Amino acid sequence: MNDLKINFKIWLETNKNDGILGDGKWKLLKTISETGSLNAAMKKLGLTYRKTWDNLNKIEKIFGFQIIERQRGGKTGGKTVLTPQGQAIVDAFDKFHEKYDPIIIQALENTLNEIKQKI
Repeated sequence: MNDLKINFKIWLETNKNDGILGDGKWKLLKTISETGSLNAAMKKLGLTYRKTWDNLNKIEKIFGFQIIERQRGGKTGGKTVLTPQGQAIVDAFDKFHEKYDPIIIQALENTLNEIKQKI
């Protein structure tokens, strides 16, 4: 029992329970912003090209705006940057986690302690 922990993820979904954007895609967008490269972000996070593109296209289709911009490279190589809307998504998730993670983690720890005491 001492090796157990409770964890959580947040995500946005449609009213038909179709997941659109959550912690995983937030981390992808954040890593794109940090590296300036979709490929570097995918490699760093261990993601596949096809699934990543499908996910990004799905987000953009549902939201109705671009979240990344790709610039093809020449001698210096290409780069991928977040649009202002893409950066706003990253910023919103950052603020959520900064503000609410300590509260949620404490509540989850309390729940786990309660479970441990009762079993």
